[in-house]
Amino acid sequence: MRRRTLLKGGGVAVAGIAGVASLPLFSSPDRHQDPTKRRAKDISASDPVLTISNWPLYIDEDDDGYVSTLTAFKKKFGAKVNYHTDVTDNVVFFQKVVNQLGSGASTGRDMFMLTDWMAARMIQMGWIQPIDPAKVPNLHQNIISSLKAPDWDPERKYSAPWQAGFTGMAYNKKYLDKPPATIKELLTRPDLKGKVAVMTEMRDTMGLVLLGLGYDPANFTDAQWSEGIELLEKAKASGHIRAFSGQEYTDDLTAGNTVACLAWSGDMAASEDPHLKFVVPEEGMMIWSDNMLIPNQAQHQSLAEEWINYYYEPEVAAKLADYNWYVSPVNGIRPFLEDLDPDILADPDLSNLILPDETYLKQTHGFMALKEFQIRNYEGDFSHVSGV
Repeated sequence: MRRRTLLKGGGVAVAGIAGVASLPLFSSPDRHQDPTKRRAKDISASDPVLTISNWPLYIDEDDDGYVSTLTAFKKKFGAKVNYHTDVTDNVVFFQKVVNQLGSGASTGRDMFMLTDWMAARMIQMGWIQPIDPAKVPNLHQNIISSLKAPDWDPERKYSAPWQAGFTGMAYNKKYLDKPPATIKELLTRPDLKGKVAVMTEMRDTMGLVLLGLGYDPANFTDAQWSEGIELLEKAKASGHIRAFSGQEYTDDLTAGNTVACLAWSGDMAASEDPHLKFVVPEEGMMIWSDNMLIPNQAQHQSLAEEWINYYYEPEVAAKLADYNWYVSPVNGIRPFLEDLDPDILADPDLSNLILPDETYLKQTHGFMALKEFQIRNYEGDFSHVSGV
């Protein structure tokens, strides 16, 4: 059983695409930590129990003779894994752990998976333990090029992508014959007026808007940002944008309430509606990742590093990708995925959303790591336009 099948019931937010509410500021000096001084005694050998928090529907499960990667990990390492699906929103999860992390106390977890922008903030605060590169050779050998060196963790010293995805455009070919080719076209084409949705996630929407204006979302100026906000505000004020949407945007697209929108690749790959199609804008698309992080005071660091190294084995990563239908961050999974699910690779539109080649990846862009004052200013600007 795959995530796509489980999603048919609807109503479950998955992956790190939620969590757009403004965070409280937490850059006060007393909350900064030195992770080297917040390292707990590692008791992995005497107490092999790994406690993990992740998003719902984000790992394969035992099913009708199929042995999941989680079950195989427990058997291989003789470990017990307390696997919790209590990350339903980056901000909500942050609120669960901020007091412990901010005071240097244990969160009761050895690992959690958070989206890159939240991972960046926690790393900047010194709340995340460095990963011993000698313990995770598979990570550094097998990680795909576009995720290898983000500016917020250029050596992947503190983080390891769990799964990734693209943000581009989508349309419903049942209601629209010619999809927009560019972001500016999406926001200005007359026949799309009132039938367009953009995202409540600031980094996805504004990253694409900046691309549409010819700017680099990984390195932009305040003036370029302001130009992007003006374009977005104009599209909203004119009635061109119907909605700023969260996870529910797929429902409106299926119903024809919107005919074109900004979209996440994983949603389009998992959609049961054959009329919904993902489009790569001519300017390019955004790439995001949800990341494995080991928090300060984790008591099973060695076992957590074993987990990271294990999930960067191509055969294991292929099983996870076959379940999730998100972008695998691991090179070398193709032959294993061919054995598991040859139909995926037979469909080029679908295979590029799960196993993109280097040419496809060259179209991706990351969003600039922001400092606290920038987050406050930019989120305020975006909230003013989006109303969220």
